[in-house]
Amino acid sequence: MSEIPAHHMQPEPQISDFNRPVVEEFRANGGKVGGPFEGGDLLLLTTTGARSGRWQISPLGFVRDGDRLLVVASAGGSPRHPAWYHNLIANPMVRVEVGTETFDAVAVPAQGSERDRLFAHVVAQEPGYGDYQARTSRRIPVVVLDRVHSEAGDREVANLADKLMEIHDWLRDQLARTRAETDAYFAARHATDGPPPVGLGMQIRAHCLAFCQSLHFHHTGEDGHMLPGLEQGYPHLAPVIERLRAEHVTVDRIRRELEGLLADVATADPVRFRAELDRMSSELTTHLAYEEETLIPVLAQVPFPPAGPGA
Repeated sequence: MSEIPAHHMQPEPQISDFNRPVVEEFRANGGKVGGPFEGGDLLLLTTTGARSGRWQISPLGFVRDGDRLLVVASAGGSPRHPAWYHNLIANPMVRVEVGTETFDAVAVPAQGSERDRLFAHVVAQEPGYGDYQARTSRRIPVVVLDRVHSEAGDREVANLADKLMEIHDWLRDQLARTRAETDAYFAARHATDGPPPVGLGMQIRAHCLAFCQSLHFHHTGEDGHMLPGLEQGYPHLAPVIERLRAEHVTVDRIRRELEGLLADVATADPVRFRAELDRMSSELTTHLAYEEETLIPVLAQVPFPPAGPGA
């Protein structure tokens, strides 16, 4: 997948003075550190600041639940959630470093009985988290790091066409997941004749925001870098680029409409909601298809990553 949103041409990530030596040791030793973290499972979580928009790196302990990674917003039993938790609520796309592996993920706070099950699982593995919960009346959140996968899988990205397809495949997958989760939400609401199980709404919100934010930054990057370069190097593409720029404006409007639609899912009429979601999805996927049809032949000639100055 592409970088997590807002990772275009940013300065160095923010790391606190306390965490900096931990981050440096982690990266120098393949994910292993000493001191208070020695012997424990540790990852680096990069979030996008809820207010600043800057990357922020936090070393965090984690627990595995099958193939999933769980992080706990304990803050040592503080009465307030840690800053990184507020960041991922606003921007669910995160970057995870475990050992020598780095991947993007959608951060989804567990809710209701699922949160309780996962917290019990965490405490069984790391009893200290139970002590933290005992210190505070705050219900400590458990966050599932839902690893990003695209239909591209692990295929090699050799050129910009491959990269574009990797991004588009992931965007399509997030749209499909949003539809599947809203269908599950409405089915549960119908079955209980009331509010659906707690948690589905948070899943929908996280994947919708991940899609919308990624789409926005993908197009911001295209408008600021890729399209001007194509315009200069391939003058015959001028009509295509003009249409893509116009469509980006339309797509950004649809993105905002989609965010608004999903914000009202709890009270929405299922038939009308699905019709609106299908309309927006169709417009978005039509744009992706046009971009692929017109740009893939040219982008296939550009190596990825592109050669930098002096290369």
